[in-house]
Amino acid sequence: EIECAIITTFNMDSTEYIALLPLDEDGGNEDGDVWIYRFIRDTTGGSDHDLQNIEDDDEYDRAADKFDEWILKNNYFIL
Repeated sequence: EIECAIITTFNMDSTEYIALLPLDEDGGNEDGDVWIYRFIRDTTGGSDHDLQNIEDDDEYDRAADKFDEWILKNNYFIL
């Protein structure tokens, strides 16, 4: 189990994704890694959301490109 900060969620092809920043024990992120997963929201109104690995390389590349677009549009920097 790793603590992460949520950077954003975004939609692509009617699927929701989430970009996470993994945090070290001091609450920082030295290497700038970002993890992208499929994000399955709890539709009952609760907080029991789920993450799914993206197994397909093409899907992952497209999701990463979409996230990169979000970074540029929002002038977001990961240090």
